[in-house]
Amino acid sequence: MSQTVARAIDIIGFVSRTPRSLTEVAERTGVHKSTALRLLQTLEEAGFVRKDASGRYAMGFQLIAYGQLALDQVEARSLAHPVLQELADRHGHTVHLGELVGDRVVYIDKIDGKGSVAMGSRIGLQAQTHTAGVAKVITAFQDPATQERILGHVTFERFTDATHTDREALAEDLRRTRSRGWAEDEGEHEAYINCVAVPVFDARGKVTHGISVTALAAVAPLTELRTHLDEFRSAAQRISTKLGWKGNTP
Repeated sequence: MSQTVARAIDIIGFVSRTPRSLTEVAERTGVHKSTALRLLQTLEEAGFVRKDASGRYAMGFQLIAYGQLALDQVEARSLAHPVLQELADRHGHTVHLGELVGDRVVYIDKIDGKGSVAMGSRIGLQAQTHTAGVAKVITAFQDPATQERILGHVTFERFTDATHTDREALAEDLRRTRSRGWAEDEGEHEAYINCVAVPVFDARGKVTHGISVTALAAVAPLTELRTHLDEFRSAAQRISTKLGWKGNTP
């Protein structure tokens, strides 16, 4: 890959997470400020980055438009969305759809619940394998080689007291997830939030997607979410069937 292209891609990802100053971009890419400025100006002309009111650089609106076009082309998302909407409407909790993209799980759809508390998940962002229920359930159902590659990217960053901070603890969680057929997140990324997640199978019988139902622990503790697992499995089954799978959700 061209060094200039690689730097441009890195800059887009860097400013997309939070607005950055010219100095921060230069330090990130390891180039002089003048070089960083030229790159930013080129990206700004294309609409991939923009300047905010404070003069920092943020994600450009053209990139957001392209992202929406890409999402519209994701067949699984369009097939699953009505099912996710039904779950969100019925329970009032936030529902996610995750997809295995390469060696990472990415959120490709999200329907916010009725609560006013914002969650850190966003469509297009990676789901943390060691904390997110949807990432755990997808990873748990992979073959050993694929699972090994996924685990190779895990940082084991601690977010709460419940976060898995070592590989063996996560591996045990994944074994338990596959054995029982669903994953759980009990305040592992945000202490006040928990979720359960179930796998979605494609026409080959592979788990390529997963759905999770996420709630404020004070509103719906994990014990309550578990009582609806049959319904969540049924929703996953409907999506799997739309994707061409002939089996049954475990």
